[in-house]
Amino acid sequence: MRDFMSMALRQAEVAARNVEVPVGAIVVSPDGRVVSSAHNEVVARSDPTAHAEILAIRRACRQIGSERLPGHSIFVTLEPCAMCASAISQARLGRLYFGAYDAKSGGVEHGPRVFAHRQCHFRPEVYGGFSEGGSEALLKAFFSERRRK
Repeated sequence: MRDFMSMALRQAEVAARNVEVPVGAIVVSPDGRVVSSAHNEVVARSDPTAHAEILAIRRACRQIGSERLPGHSIFVTLEPCAMCASAISQARLGRLYFGAYDAKSGGVEHGPRVFAHRQCHFRPEVYGGFSEGGSEALLKAFFSERRRK
């Protein structure tokens, strides 16, 4: 499991080098195979929906030829926002592992708590704080650098 989060962290590092908020995501099949990976590309694509989770889900769906990813897991370096949490539910991902908690913009354990709503038709298993230190350090360094400029 930690290997998958390490891969997500490497994706987040790519995002940081591209001056994107450093978030990375990996989708893993039920048999433990990496199906897709992505990092934030909001700035590069001029697209507010180009979050790592959305891009990884889109790529995984194309890869397997389905709009749903039952039994698959997603590893993300930051607690997903409401938009991404909803996409995770819509894709029917079985498990969500995330690194750092996001009290400001999170949509799983904070804010709207998407999976707790009655309107949420599918709820994945959620494991927060997974390899939290590395994710948090990368985010803090990124935003500290932005504030200095």
